[in-house]
Amino acid sequence: MDPDTQAIVTLIGVIVLFIALCAALILVVISLRRPRGPVLIAAAAIILLALVALSILPARLPVLASAVLAVLGTALAIVGGNPFTRWVLTIADGGRTTEGPRGGILVEMMSGRDSAAVREEEILRGGTTIGYLERACAALGILAGFPGAVAIVVALKGVGRFTELATPAARERFIVGTMASLLWACAVAGVVWLAVW
Repeated sequence: MDPDTQAIVTLIGVIVLFIALCAALILVVISLRRPRGPVLIAAAAIILLALVALSILPARLPVLASAVLAVLGTALAIVGGNPFTRWVLTIADGGRTTEGPRGGILVEMMSGRDSAAVREEEILRGGTTIGYLERACAALGILAGFPGAVAIVVALKGVGRFTELATPAARERFIVGTMASLLWACAVAGVVWLAVW
């Protein structure tokens, strides 16, 4: 392929990828307040198609285009994981988990000495903020060429939440939420990594 044709193909590829990432970002922003399955499935399908296309047709991008795609992809990885994770958690527990006033979940706990007394306690507070941070670390780690950052994030999160994982509901929510969040972030970062490198 001659250099002019290569440049045109690369430019078309950058434009198509930029539009795809923008479309996915718009779809997840629409679902920020209330996760909507079909909208999130469409966003995930766009990301999956971009992954497949980039793995089949690798192309070298100019530095400026790479930087723009990296910023856009990182934003999509961080923001898009929130509605995606909440949607997956709703599917996993059938919508039975009650969210607490401080961002955690309400679970029934047995009182220490009186095994008949049951009290409601909010656990896993700050999950939304932690989710944004974990997706940022995972996406930036992958883009920087250090995918081991994902393992570090999982380890830190597990150690930090260990004392709150006493109930089956908390363990399930922790595992499902972490996996969904990191799956989203890694998939989006993978698209950008394939495009940039």
